[in-house]
Amino acid sequence: MTHPTADSLPPVVDQQTWQTALDDLRRREKAATRELDAIAAQRRRLPMVALPDYTLIGPDGPIRLIDVFDGRSQLIVYNHMWSDGAEWQCGGCTSLTSQWTRLGILDNYDARFVIVTNGPIEDALAYKAKVGNKMDWYSSSESSFAADVDAPPGGGFAVNVFLREGDKVYRTWHTTGRGTEQLSYTFALIDILPWGRQEEWQDSPDGWPQSPTYSKWLDSPDVARLYAHGDVQ
Repeated sequence: MTHPTADSLPPVVDQQTWQTALDDLRRREKAATRELDAIAAQRRRLPMVALPDYTLIGPDGPIRLIDVFDGRSQLIVYNHMWSDGAEWQCGGCTSLTSQWTRLGILDNYDARFVIVTNGPIEDALAYKAKVGNKMDWYSSSESSFAADVDAPPGGGFAVNVFLREGDKVYRTWHTTGRGTEQLSYTFALIDILPWGRQEEWQDSPDGWPQSPTYSKWLDSPDVARLYAHGDVQ
């Protein structure tokens, strides 16, 4: 690993000078927090789209989308990228979903979080075990569900959120790309480190360690090695 030279390190200052600089940064951080609150408020007021009665495939066979809620009113779906016959599926999806191991907190919010992929359910469940994933997986291989929520076969990943009202299901929110970063604790931790993500696109001081984008991300075999046989309950 390349370390920054002494010349590239930030200046060393006294406590008061450091505190003043931190207070200046904190004002921007607080402004960003308030803006995120405002964005969340706007998200809660988005209009909804009524969905048809989709049928997915679960570990026990066909299951209606409304039953995937498992009695809850809200459902978050991570649409996992899938390539039929591949030994390893998308490294980014595999790494991101490996973080979500303690989702019982959603119970108090009348919500559930699951993975849906376009792969056959038998292959999906085998891959889940292979990489040590702990979430509940479903397959949309026999319906148009994934295509209809912007995660078609051969396409990218997505996060979709749904609301159940009686026997009706509505689509309330969708994101993809870097929009999924807000669901990851890893980037939040890495971004507060002095060196940050160390990716070439980031604005860092001259001489700071930087690497090609994605080069430090865990790939699928890394996730399997770390978590498939570990205790990540």
